[in-house]
Amino acid sequence: MKELVRSNDPVKLSWLQALLADADIEAIILDQHMSTLEGTLPMLQRRLMVLDEDYLRARRILEEAGEELPTR
Repeated sequence: MKELVRSNDPVKLSWLQALLADADIEAIILDQHMSTLEGTLPMLQRRLMVLDEDYLRARRILEEAGEELPTR
């Protein structure tokens, strides 16, 4: 799996996950329970992940939606 986005914003992550679901790309959010336990500290951001084979297409979809993604 590859990471697309890190964020503490659950609304943003949900929106991005929904965009990917509309394109038939399964995305999961990791660390959401850790972030909640620690009070959403910046060092414990949630991670939006997709399968390796979906990564480039998912990245393109999010960029077309206006999301600024880190270069990796």
